[in-house]
Amino acid sequence: MAPSLVDAAAALRAAVADLIAADTDTATVAEVVAAMDDVESVRRLLPVAEHRILNRLAADTNPLDYGATTVSKLLAFRLRISTGEASRRLAEAKDLGPRRTLIGQPLDPVLAQTAAAQIDGAINAEHVKIIRGFFATLPDHIDPHTRQAAEADLVRVAREHGPEGLRKAVTLLLALLHPDGTFSDEERHRRRGIVIGKQQADGMSPVTGYLTPEARGTFEALLAKMAAPGMCNPDDVAPVVDGDPEPERAERDTRTPAQRTHDALLAMGRMVLCSGKLGQLNGLPVTVIVSNTLQDLESAAGRPAVTAGGSLLPMPDLIRMASHAHHYLAVFDGHTGQALHLGRTRRCANPAQRIVLHARDRGCTRPGCTVDGYRSQVHHAVADWKDDGQTDVDDLSFACGPDNRMIETTAWRTRKRTDGTTEWIPPPQLDTGQARVNDLHHPERLLRQADEDDDDDPV
Repeated sequence: MAPSLVDAAAALRAAVADLIAADTDTATVAEVVAAMDDVESVRRLLPVAEHRILNRLAADTNPLDYGATTVSKLLAFRLRISTGEASRRLAEAKDLGPRRTLIGQPLDPVLAQTAAAQIDGAINAEHVKIIRGFFATLPDHIDPHTRQAAEADLVRVAREHGPEGLRKAVTLLLALLHPDGTFSDEERHRRRGIVIGKQQADGMSPVTGYLTPEARGTFEALLAKMAAPGMCNPDDVAPVVDGDPEPERAERDTRTPAQRTHDALLAMGRMVLCSGKLGQLNGLPVTVIVSNTLQDLESAAGRPAVTAGGSLLPMPDLIRMASHAHHYLAVFDGHTGQALHLGRTRRCANPAQRIVLHARDRGCTRPGCTVDGYRSQVHHAVADWKDDGQTDVDDLSFACGPDNRMIETTAWRTRKRTDGTTEWIPPPQLDTGQARVNDLHHPERLLRQADEDDDDDPV
């Protein structure tokens, strides 16, 4: 008789506790090596159990019952992992875990041979990632029989070699199965995408991705003009963005082609923002919204400002951007947090309360949510509108669309603390003792010592 899931999980925790408590100092080298082999075997087997659990969760759980809009958000909050990692685990479980038909009949995993090797403890997480990546790249026209044969070849290599050897096999097998290198429009559109990576310590952000042939052709035409030598050069007192640069201006342009491309994209983005033709986003014209303190503005130094997208903007960049139109700037006192000035250059600020929320909340206030202010909606945090809630800036907060709608149908509650932050009270099913205030948009709070916390009594 199979043990219950709860008992098996408890036994696993107990076994791991015993392993941690074991005396490694008195063990022989041979015993240490043997223990290392056993730990690696368990590490390879644990995903097998996780896949079964996650597939059951994805199939039979309504995330709204647990105060989440998606299963990935439920996992992220419950396990304190990123939503990206939660989505990756669910996708891997979908490929490697057991499945059932609509009437409950069992089905083999999508990658059955890879799953079998994982159950044997013969392959590790790196092997699995490489094999799944191969099938994500494989063209759609490859027939199922060939796919199964390819999986068998790759699993055989993975059982006998490390990830380096498997990568070489993947490269060769893809070349053999797809020698002409042609892809359908559907395959290209599936791979298309541009990713702006996390902002680094120096303020720079990496960019990666794939352009469709149409997108590349479009940008080639634009960049041929805007990224030409002498165009859009930030080192010029008056950069040329219209017409043709003088020959001497082009000759003294020492920028690399990559730098010219960057400056051209910046100039094109600024033109679009200044056109006034983008309409509105969540109640405000599409524009750059920046918040900073009066003290930092007066010193023209200090901490970077924060954009409504959550990125940091050094003071010299903020001052330079302020010379262009259509940027909002909310100025706050650095000590009291009181709103001192809602400024604009050429366009009047639409609802000023939204500007205050951009500066105060910076993004969705639900704990663990990373959605920035640009993509957030206004939420009545003290009392809902239908319950006679007041549309006063002190009673409002930001919430992304899914979380704002979720609170209408789940047991989540919100309230304001005396310091103005919004506290979210989760339903009992999600009560894991986590902080109820979302500090992800305020890294300065994450670094603050406990004795430096403001009064956080709810109002």
